[in-house]
Amino acid sequence: MRSRFLCVLLSLSSVLISQAEASVVVILNSRDATVSLLDQDTQKEISTFPIGKEPHHLMATPDNKSLIVANAVGDELVFLDPKTGQIQRRIKDIADPYQIGFSPDQKWFVSNSLRLDRVDFYKYDGKDLTLVSRVPLAKLPSHMAFDAASTTVFITHQGSDQVSAIDLATQKVKWTIPVGKLPAGIAMTPDDKYLLVGIMGSDYVEVIDWHTQKTVKRIKAGAGTHNFRALGDKRHVFVSNRVSNTINIIDQVTLENVGTIAVPGGPDCMELSDDGKTLWVTLRWIKKVAVIDVPSKKVIKLIPVGRSPHGVYFINHASRM
Repeated sequence: MRSRFLCVLLSLSSVLISQAEASVVVILNSRDATVSLLDQDTQKEISTFPIGKEPHHLMATPDNKSLIVANAVGDELVFLDPKTGQIQRRIKDIADPYQIGFSPDQKWFVSNSLRLDRVDFYKYDGKDLTLVSRVPLAKLPSHMAFDAASTTVFITHQGSDQVSAIDLATQKVKWTIPVGKLPAGIAMTPDDKYLLVGIMGSDYVEVIDWHTQKTVKRIKAGAGTHNFRALGDKRHVFVSNRVSNTINIIDQVTLENVGTIAVPGGPDCMELSDDGKTLWVTLRWIKKVAVIDVPSKKVIKLIPVGRSPHGVYFINHASRM
């Protein structure tokens, strides 16, 4: 009887631990070189620890067993447990990994080197990265998006107001076109037809037909239009506006702005709960993270973190489409 009770107790403890781990929110504090771990349920800080110089962006591995933090100035990738936020391992000598991404077919790992004006291409075997080539770009390669077939990666150039398309198989630049001032975030529409580009030096999303390399529309957003996060319904996408302190909702079928959320402090990167009801947003200028109730479009809490919070992630997130 006592043995059975202990088994039940251990089983219950395991479930509770699993639930607790799944609620960890990872925040990258780029100016403090730290990671803040927050409890998704209580919306309070769990811990903060050093990670490396200028952690900006992060991405889960395709198997979701690790969360990769890109330390741009630290020239390294740090792998975290995506459930607990604890460090698993480090890969050194990855030059200036500012923005990172895996191709949809999981064969390529791409790293934008913002300060070095180039894009690095690595083969990925499910565990290790092997450098294949380095492609120079001018200037300040920033964010990236892929086509669904994993033939092409699209890169924004913040310093030269351009977007480039690079062939993944050959690592050759296929084309480069001018766009608006200071292009930042870039996203592919779910139908694989258009690229959406956040024009940070202005107040709009530039819509590009990448098959013809032509701009087809400019969707009015807010000043400092910056980054994207899909709502998970294969139709709508959030776009953050760092200067106007707003987030817009873009309909990717009609290519219209269909909603606005007021958010203080320079909203930047976003993560969405798996039920689509709660949006977490890093606020670059005020050392806080905003928690937003999506149905009401209201900020329900501001959580203090480190300086210049940038990337945000939790494992129980909504679809990225």
